Amino acid sequence: PDVASVAPVQASPDGAVLYTTVIPRSRPQDAATGTLLDTLRDQVLPRTLAGTGATGYVTGLTSAQLDFRDQVGSQLPVIIGVVIAAAFLILLAAFRSPVLALKAAILNLLSIGAAYGVIVAVFQWGWGSSLLGVSEKVPVESYVPMMMFAIVFGLSMDYEVFLLSRIREAWLASRDNHASVAAGLAATARVISCAALIMASVFLAFLLSTSVVVKMLALGLGVSVLIDASVIRLVVVPASMFLLGRLNWWMPAWLDRLLPRLEA
Repeated sequence: PDVASVAPVQASPDGAVLYTTVIPRSRPQDAATGTLLDTLRDQVLPRTLAGTGATGYVTGLTSAQLDFRDQVGSQLPVIIGVVIAAAFLILLAAFRSPVLALKAAILNLLSIGAAYGVIVAVFQWGWGSSLLGVSEKVPVESYVPMMMFAIVFGLSMDYEVFLLSRIREAWLASRDNHASVAAGLAATARVISCAALIMASVFLAFLLSTSVVVKMLALGLGVSVLIDASVIRLVVVPASMFLLGRLNWWMPAWLDRLLPRLEA
């Protein structure tokens, strides 16, 4: 019922392969197209070819795109989980604090999640998309979230390590948590802000591209860097560390013995 038309069946020159073209009623990005693909593969072809010894395949540009989307979608949580776990372990070994390592992992997810929300609102919901030269609602390309996560996570970890390093230096010298947070923020805020403005300007400049996918990446990366630097690193991280007090530097003795020391 979701098929608009089917071309006549044709044979390859040696007669070994029969092929036809199926045109769905829906657009490639619609859910109905994915349902039709599954129906053809799981029901129609097996039932039609049962007992013939022949094998049926659904191929073509649309099916390849849907397969790629499903593959990326199924692996994205694994990728995010592995990267977050690795970052947690590295930060734990570097700063000797489970609280700081866990907080950094959670806040990185928050900043990236906020950027995902902006992409969905602009391109899938159409909020202000006309300002970017996009005349209609478009789906988010399957690989855009993965690329955004990889790039933004790297940048946000740079800012996090830079900020925490200065705070920890002040803490080791004074053992005053409040003064250490203030000193670390004062020493790094301008540098983090300038670095974020540079990166955001570079990303947002690509909004002038005529490619919708490039616009997605440009907006997502630019917004995520601004959110991460201005809201997360310069407001949420110092505020949470100020409130947590000496708990920032709590470390179980048994865990401290197990972890390698990364200090120079």
